[in-house]
Amino acid sequence: MMSLDALRETLPAYAKDLSLNLSSLAGETVLNDQQKWGCFVAAAHAVGVTEVLKSVEASADAAGLTEEAKTAAKAASAIMGMNNVYYRSLHLLKNPEYRTLPARLRMNIIANPGVDKADFELWCTAVSAVNGCGMCLDSHEDELRKRGVPNVQIQAALRIAAVVSAVSAVVRAEES
Repeated sequence: MMSLDALRETLPAYAKDLSLNLSSLAGETVLNDQQKWGCFVAAAHAVGVTEVLKSVEASADAAGLTEEAKTAAKAASAIMGMNNVYYRSLHLLKNPEYRTLPARLRMNIIANPGVDKADFELWCTAVSAVNGCGMCLDSHEDELRKRGVPNVQIQAALRIAAVVSAVSAVVRAEES
């Protein structure tokens, strides 16, 4: 499998900044390795570009991300894929009545993610950034603040999400 370094080599010259950002974020120390690589995995799953996803997972495996953490990061991507669409829709609809109705969607993984709750919340934040849901970003950022997670760690998750998303867009565009 291709690592992030190998993926960086395939990026075109116009994406040099993305390549450099990918490298610096892979070496990011503001997050611990589980937080960091979980953000990478969750964001890559949210975007769904196979080449990027495989590269991210290979690098996460090499960095020692456990199977439990990788599964939880994928679960964050899956649940937020649903929640981001639903809650973004509630925010965009002019009729406020929808916000008063129960969601009636299963979200059990959020209560029991199988990893540290703060790590899972970081990954949900990264996915919500990829999917552009302001309500979810606010909700997960609030949960992170309650758990004492500093702004620089939340920002690191957002930076990872942004770069993984942009790299994925470049890879997708170059394939066509």
